[in-house]
Amino acid sequence: MSGKKIALVFLLFVGIALLGCPQPGPDCSDLVTADDSGATPEDALAVANGNNAFAFDLYQKLKDGDKENVFFSPWSISSAFGMVYEGAKGETAGEIQGVLKFPSDSETRLPGFALLYNTLNKCGKPYALNTANAIWVQQNFPFKEDYISIIENRYAGKVTNMDFAGNAEGARQTINSWVEEQTNNKIKNLIPPGVLNAFTRLVLTNAIYFKGDWDVQFEKAETKKEEFRASAGSSVMVDMMHMYEKEESFNYMENDDLQMLELPYKGEEISMLILLPKDDDIETINSYLNAAKLSELKAGMRKAEVEIFLPKFEFETKYFMNDTLREMGMETPFSPAEADFTKMADIDLEIERLYITDVIHQAYVKVDEEGTEAAAATAIIMGITTAMPNYKIFRADHPFIFIIQEKGNGGILFMGKMGNPNA
Repeated sequence: MSGKKIALVFLLFVGIALLGCPQPGPDCSDLVTADDSGATPEDALAVANGNNAFAFDLYQKLKDGDKENVFFSPWSISSAFGMVYEGAKGETAGEIQGVLKFPSDSETRLPGFALLYNTLNKCGKPYALNTANAIWVQQNFPFKEDYISIIENRYAGKVTNMDFAGNAEGARQTINSWVEEQTNNKIKNLIPPGVLNAFTRLVLTNAIYFKGDWDVQFEKAETKKEEFRASAGSSVMVDMMHMYEKEESFNYMENDDLQMLELPYKGEEISMLILLPKDDDIETINSYLNAAKLSELKAGMRKAEVEIFLPKFEFETKYFMNDTLREMGMETPFSPAEADFTKMADIDLEIERLYITDVIHQAYVKVDEEGTEAAAATAIIMGITTAMPNYKIFRADHPFIFIIQEKGNGGILFMGKMGNPNA
């Protein structure tokens, strides 16, 4: 896939700004709301601005990976880490705040998150757009009532007791089923086998789903096979949608480097922004991928008649984000020796610590003549470490070196590296 398409799918969530999970029934009788008392529009804007700043930072890390496609939900990751942040202290909290760009003032952050949650989950929309939070806690572990109350009230997070110590696999299947249900079965098997174990104490999840029809749809009869210049330097044939409606106009702008187009969804509350470089090099527009530059571009948009060619596409992504987040400055929360989540649970740091063991994010997107469907989910897994474990675990589930020696004098007879048992 070319860099043009990478920018398109990334900016789906920048243009949409925030997405969520499946819309409840028409009467919204099953909708759980967050406590947004005291919230102001400025609080919600502060949280949204932080989310967008994080989105651009994360994209810069993901765009140079080994995949041609990039797609993720910054809102899903921010929501999950928001729940983690409420239980963090000291350097642990500071690093999370620095990477995720949360407002440090709880009187802004908590009502801001709550107001955004309720706004996204409002009833009567001409599109499906919802978000859901849940935390899954080890039964009988001493989580603090104040922390649980914040999750339930401000984040509308469902709290469920689990038995990770006795049945980690059953817990994994339960959490994955919840994610599938919340994303209309688009995100499956979010947490792979083996990630949860007897030392898992908490899993924090956010699931999101969006489905909207274009305000002006593409005619299927106009879709033709055309060539697409892929980022790998080769050309591929794609189903290229086409639209030119003289009676319709779209927000549009261009400069020496790029063209930018806005495609609204029905209701005109949600839209997709597409940034298209004028040459084939996506790096040409890399300097525009920050909040200030994007605001400048949007301010320059004007209504115009536009002939549109847009490829149909559908793909999934999955990111195991530990290393990426460490590179962005989040070291301490992953450290079993230094993480401080004592606002979350009554634990003695001289004996044991909670720390983040895994961050997993999975996303799905489909764009066709009718509109767009997108889903994503995030799981943050937290485990416990003890100063004096009762037993050791040796899990050779990653590359290792092995030696065959003569025991008498220790002479090495054979030496090898096991990098891939299936190679």
